[in-house]
Amino acid sequence: MPPRESATRLAVLIRHNALLMLREPGPLLSRMILPLVFMTLLRPLYLSAQGRTAGTEQAVVATLVTFSLLALSISGNAILTERLGRTWDRLRGTTLHPAELLLGKAVPVLTALLAQQILLVGFGVGVFGLRVPHPFLLLGVLLSWSCTLLGLGALLGVLVRSVGELSAAYDIGGMLLSSVGGAFVPLGVLPGWVADVAPVSPGYWAAHGLRAALAGDVRSTAAACGTLLGVAVVCATLAAVRLQGSGGRVMAL
Repeated sequence: MPPRESATRLAVLIRHNALLMLREPGPLLSRMILPLVFMTLLRPLYLSAQGRTAGTEQAVVATLVTFSLLALSISGNAILTERLGRTWDRLRGTTLHPAELLLGKAVPVLTALLAQQILLVGFGVGVFGLRVPHPFLLLGVLLSWSCTLLGLGALLGVLVRSVGELSAAYDIGGMLLSSVGGAFVPLGVLPGWVADVAPVSPGYWAAHGLRAALAGDVRSTAAACGTLLGVAVVCATLAAVRLQGSGGRVMAL
């Protein structure tokens, strides 16, 4: 397969999937606007408990991790809509390579997830004075976390059988992973058992990585990024395997 021909098909797929996302902008806009309101309302509580610097950082981290987990809906819907519309099997029957299909879906979603997080950090910097002395460390965490969300969302998209199931999965799962991971409330003030199970949650590694990046802790940031990318690879692999078989098709709703 000529690389140029493959690149042309991939560009068409990316443009097509981006247009599909933009034609239904409601979920994307809500994931962009609502966390800004949430951060604004939540920050005074953190300031009173932790002081200006730590409180602002906590407000940004809590909002970013929580609402980026809720943004799993964007990634999951990208796959689920194809399954519900019975179009995924048609795409698989074309000359398109499976990698092209997955990348064509992944690039627009990854861009949306990363844009959401950059918007939240930028809002924290511009409005609340969040200090980001090590932007490249922070960008590494945001990229790793976006890849994790992409993989988790894709896995949800191939496992659930309806929009209702997907909604329940990212609502319940997102809040649970964020809370147990110590994004909302620092683990030091939570019951001991929460701290023991927190590393199981990807939200823990996202929050841990964000705090480490803001503090300039290279080693902790690298460990968090490596863990997040490992989760992303596992989830993406499971989703790809699932899509290869009949499990990728919704037979009855």
